[in-house]
Amino acid sequence: MTDWTAKLHANPEPEVRPMPKDRIGLQKGDLCLLPSARLVDDFIRAIPKGKAVSLIDMRATLARRHKAAGTCPVHLGYHLRTVAEAACEARDRGMPMGKVTPVWRVLDADALTMKKLSPRNAAWINERRVKEGL
Repeated sequence: MTDWTAKLHANPEPEVRPMPKDRIGLQKGDLCLLPSARLVDDFIRAIPKGKAVSLIDMRATLARRHKAAGTCPVHLGYHLRTVAEAACEARDRGMPMGKVTPVWRVLDADALTMKKLSPRNAAWINERRVKEGL
């Protein structure tokens, strides 16, 4: 069984690299942010209660903050799962809801990450969205 919380904290620092070839809306040589799980977690924690941020807006904001042309959607998706699973582990350990990373502010029912979560965890995230009016 994966310890997602450990994975969240063991992640390397984010990197900005030039793209080796054209892809994901970037041209060869454009700077691309490869986010870390901690960076994704910190971004989500800063979203105010009652506000949702789309993954497209999240990618654009993170790229801007790191002076990159874009954020890699593959790395972001991978780390979103880590953050979401760690949030569910925190819930299961009884952490107060105010201290759990509010992944429901970026993950909606259509997010690819939701399909990778257990049905129980995906349902919980959807319930949190409803409770928060998102």
